[in-house]
Amino acid sequence: MDDDFKKAAEFHGHICPGLTMGYRVAKYAKEHYPRSEDEELVCIAENSSCSIDAVQALLGCTSGKGNLVLKDNGKQVFTFYSRDKGKALRIYFKGDILKGMDALRKKQAEGLLSSEEKKQMQAMRAGIIDAILNARDDEVLSVREVDIPAPDKARIYPSLICQECGEGFMEILGRTAKGKVLCKDCFEKIVC
Repeated sequence: MDDDFKKAAEFHGHICPGLTMGYRVAKYAKEHYPRSEDEELVCIAENSSCSIDAVQALLGCTSGKGNLVLKDNGKQVFTFYSRDKGKALRIYFKGDILKGMDALRKKQAEGLLSSEEKKQMQAMRAGIIDAILNARDDEVLSVREVDIPAPDKARIYPSLICQECGEGFMEILGRTAKGKVLCKDCFEKIVC
């Protein structure tokens, strides 16, 4: 395991196929664009899976900085836009890497795996992780340059105090109902 993979695993909390996919994507992107200290690099991720944690850990694209945009289409697709270069790379993690695990994954989600199936699942996961780590880029990644408009930079908005719960919230996300300025939660409780 190289230092970057260890860093991603430490950030994520464990090693799994999803993290390993994200590591391969982030490793490829890192070869073309430097780590983002602020918002120089933007990642538009088309999933909300374990893979995103590797992108955050290795490339500095985070929701907090506004340079990680989640568009959950359920795809292992990541578009990296470099503000410095004015270019974007779309990286798709291809291949059915989890093929053969669907039945076991379903049983695992339902809490129905037998001890033998748990061992089988662990062995399959280990094999998949090893395969991802050792595959050539062209075997697991489909990469192409894409022309997209520059993503918006993160904006900071003033805060308001909800007149119902008393908590502060971002002004642009406020609502009004019954003559009060409300946060989304209170608005939904009053209106719905």
